[in-house]
Amino acid sequence: MKKAVSTTEQSSKRDYAVKKEESKRTRKLSEYGKQLHEKQKVKQMYGLRERQFSRFFKVAVQKKGATGESLLSLLERRLDNVVYRLKLATTRRQARQIVVHGHILVNGKKVHTPSYLVGLDDIVSLAANILAKTVFVEHVIDKRLNTAAKVPEWLELNKGERRGNVLRYPVRTDIQTPIEEHLIVELYSK
Repeated sequence: MKKAVSTTEQSSKRDYAVKKEESKRTRKLSEYGKQLHEKQKVKQMYGLRERQFSRFFKVAVQKKGATGESLLSLLERRLDNVVYRLKLATTRRQARQIVVHGHILVNGKKVHTPSYLVGLDDIVSLAANILAKTVFVEHVIDKRLNTAAKVPEWLELNKGERRGNVLRYPVRTDIQTPIEEHLIVELYSK
């Protein structure tokens, strides 16, 4: 025969299970956990995979100056990010797709690589074939161009011609997103 369980025993078991679950959720992250979380956040923000991200980190290590700032500068200079920052796409993912499909020109030449790094005085514009697609231009590009989103100071946007110019390389103060790049450097330097 089964033993009858009183309601007080059931509630105490339930309370114990709830407290145990809460303690799991409120557990403090380790230093490694914080570093990994920061790296994953930046990878997801820029839409990168691990190999791409580690390749950019290796390049940043070789540059002069702070590694974390160099890494963020390199990530900001990626063509898909520049297209997004120039308000020629609504998301970075859409900007990446526009680049891959060959709708972006850099200094008058088609570029199909989203990880292409723009240089000083590069002109980023839309290809003629995409400008001919009026529905896309009206619903995506012009809609985004008319939003209140600001173009970073290191870029210059010409709304009428739907193109932009790279005035200088981005610095840490140009990146408004709260990123603790020192945690990423610490993670990779282990």
